Amino acid sequence: METVRIGIVGLGNMGTGHAKYLIAGEVKGARLTAVSDIRPERLEVAREEWGDQVKRFNTAEELYRSGEVDGVLICTPHYEHPEQAIAAFEHGLHVLVEKPAGVYTKQVRLMNEAAARSGKLYGIMYNQRTNPLYAKLRDLIASGELGEVRRTNWIITDWYRSQSYYDSGGWRATWAGEGGGVLINQDPHQLDLWQWTTGLMPKRIRAFCAFGKHRNIEVENEVTAYVEYENGATGVFVTSTCEAPGTNRYEIAGDRGKIVIEDGKLRFWRNLVPESEFNRDFKGGFGQPECWKIDIPIASGGDQHAGITRDWVQAIRTGSPLLAPGEEGIKGLTISNGMLLSTWTDNWVDLPIDEELFYAKLQEQIQQSKSNKQADAYETLDVTGTH
Repeated sequence: METVRIGIVGLGNMGTGHAKYLIAGEVKGARLTAVSDIRPERLEVAREEWGDQVKRFNTAEELYRSGEVDGVLICTPHYEHPEQAIAAFEHGLHVLVEKPAGVYTKQVRLMNEAAARSGKLYGIMYNQRTNPLYAKLRDLIASGELGEVRRTNWIITDWYRSQSYYDSGGWRATWAGEGGGVLINQDPHQLDLWQWTTGLMPKRIRAFCAFGKHRNIEVENEVTAYVEYENGATGVFVTSTCEAPGTNRYEIAGDRGKIVIEDGKLRFWRNLVPESEFNRDFKGGFGQPECWKIDIPIASGGDQHAGITRDWVQAIRTGSPLLAPGEEGIKGLTISNGMLLSTWTDNWVDLPIDEELFYAKLQEQIQQSKSNKQADAYETLDVTGTH
């Protein structure tokens, strides 16, 4: 296929951002040919900015049936991702879905199954996988340079969001509209990278989520979680949207040292000999392995959203492997669902989680909601500079 005709479903913050770089021709071999949105005013903006070169449809279904697209980029509220992706697969279309894959793993599992049946290319917008920092970290761990992973620790509290952000959409920060808070909206990137870079999924989770802390919202906006892995390693994940200034520090300790990513740098404290070997042979009482502090050079680049779209388009055109296969969206979602379920049950949660119990607890939150926000109220914001 020489040119992939792309349709965007949903012209909110992210959909509009994707449209801009596609219109600008930043994705080789791709062309934005159609958009859909249930809000007439967003379609009018599309007409004013892009003219009739981009067809406009009132619903995703109309776009799917139009014959104007080969693949779609789904940018609607979270609950709608699986349903709309499944419909796109049934119409024989390739799919790239915005994060998160969905709100609960049960619906995402159905989406993954539909993708497998369709034989179409299925990607997810995990744009942080294009970041050279995390790509290098993954390579160092996979190659054995760090040795066996023993501990992970990610403090990601620089997702600051004001009350005006939450007020910008009627569906935002509600259980019925968004299905969660920081874990489902901001942290899907880090929850993906946490397992993608290390190659480890937790076996169990104990988490403590705060709901509406310092904000007039009903969902979680501060989380501290502890996880355990099959190999005996442990991990801590701390996140917040109400700290200013925030921190973004990812630390991984292994048998051969530790790696820290912070302030756009990757530093490797590398042991001359593995800790396990030193411990076996050292007889001097007090002492520790000789350690070298190394600033790992990082290549420039990392094309973020446009990079994932380029990768998806390239896979459609040439059959190359995807950097962010859509099927992997369920992994980070399993972790976030597990954190919420642990808080709701005030107990440990084993992975894979009890999907039926999580769904039941989510429905309880929806039923108990006291939100009076107008669900269809929406202000489109500029996402430049966000992840």
